[in-house]
Amino acid sequence: MDYGTISKIEKARRYAEEPERITFNHLTIEFKGDNSSYNISLDENGWHCTCPGFHSHHICPHIMSLERLFSKMLKRDPLPYAHGQNVVSDVEKAARYAHETDRIRFITFDVVFKGNNSDHHTVLGHDGWDCDCSDFKRSAYCSHTIALERILKNMLPQLAGGS
Repeated sequence: MDYGTISKIEKARRYAEEPERITFNHLTIEFKGDNSSYNISLDENGWHCTCPGFHSHHICPHIMSLERLFSKMLKRDPLPYAHGQNVVSDVEKAARYAHETDRIRFITFDVVFKGNNSDHHTVLGHDGWDCDCSDFKRSAYCSHTIALERILKNMLPQLAGGS
């Protein structure tokens, strides 16, 4: 292993310890609930989930668990509880889901990563990773993608040829 690679890994370790450096702009997730799987997205228009609870109340335990897990990276206020929502049950379920991260599988996301010298745009797309930093352009991996892999661990898809 060369010095450049060691440096990237060390920087990624430091970045992973500071998730507040990351801001999710967009994401799509498959979430395995207790009874079915749902698709969740976040974009400039806010959250969306395909579960019946979200359609009724515009909030659900799936999104509540993601807000809990990724609060430092979302940079937005949590969704408010809704009239008629079974708040106690949903809060308990969201807390349980937040500990069961094997239910969550990121499909895509787009983040801004606040680096030491400048901000970088890092994407996980259907074809794998992309980052606008020079290290990624040279070697198809960088401290930003490595840090995200550390933070998101088993929630990422298996990528052919990934870093």
